[in-house]
Amino acid sequence: MITQHIPEAIKVLNNNGIVAIPTETVYGLAGNIYSEKAIKSIFEIKQRPFFNPLIVHISSLQKLADVAINIPEMAYKLASVFWPGPLTLVLNKHPNVPLLITGGKNTVAVRMPNHPITLTLLNQLDFPLAAPSANLFGQLSPTCAAHVLAGFKTNVPLILDGGVCQSGVESTIIGFENGKPIIYRLGAIAIEDIENVVGKIGTSTHNNTEPNAPGMLSKHYAPHTKLIVTDSINDIISNYSNLKIGLLLFTNKMAYDLPYQEILSKKGNLAEAASNLYAALHRLDNLGLDIIIAEKLPNKGLGNTINDRLDRGTKQ
Repeated sequence: MITQHIPEAIKVLNNNGIVAIPTETVYGLAGNIYSEKAIKSIFEIKQRPFFNPLIVHISSLQKLADVAINIPEMAYKLASVFWPGPLTLVLNKHPNVPLLITGGKNTVAVRMPNHPITLTLLNQLDFPLAAPSANLFGQLSPTCAAHVLAGFKTNVPLILDGGVCQSGVESTIIGFENGKPIIYRLGAIAIEDIENVVGKIGTSTHNNTEPNAPGMLSKHYAPHTKLIVTDSINDIISNYSNLKIGLLLFTNKMAYDLPYQEILSKKGNLAEAASNLYAALHRLDNLGLDIIIAEKLPNKGLGNTINDRLDRGTKQ
């Protein structure tokens, strides 16, 4: 059921159930972090491996101490600038946070989402919510309630409809190693904006065996249709001229008689392109194409994030 009725969602969550919730990034599959039944249901519904940690969602900066300890000053500085918003911090977990949430690690990923419906929901609950993306593991993330319904059918009985997600890609994730911040996942906040706050920052965004955060696996965010990412659209199109092709392009359509072309931003705006990315891929993926050919974006700002998602989506 798709609804905007928050009390119904509260009822389900208070009874160890699962609710799909909207955020500014993508829709999440949410449950009470202290309910083993709820958290196991999230992993089972998503078909997600238990070693891959979940993100805890809280309603305010004051709630951070409920789920994390020994919090670095730099974490507070980042949170003061980017919360509520698409920034996730990986911190030492509070003893009360179950290891089931953290993939068995002593760290926990936390963020404060910037969506009025979900913030209202969180403020009326007595517990934080764990909420990975509301999709089957490794597949395209959902940016509207219809994507969630199409992906899960009846496996998620309640979807809280908050419209189309504004940012359209997942949160940027930052951890702390040897006291210094490090990016574990490129996301809806560009590296350049992070560096304006903390100075030069390193990245460590791939780990297939013991990921420190969600989104670090090499294959992720993938359509069902084979995806190729290229700097040379013309050459690739000619290589697959006998196939039913869809194109994912940055600013302009190609001068080819190809009916299936998606433009991410006619203005060349990287934030707009990020916001449109998953919706465009969902549309192409539903056309029964043989192949999707995506144009690589400029390696700057959110172009880095989009290229990261496209690259992980090419892994078959």
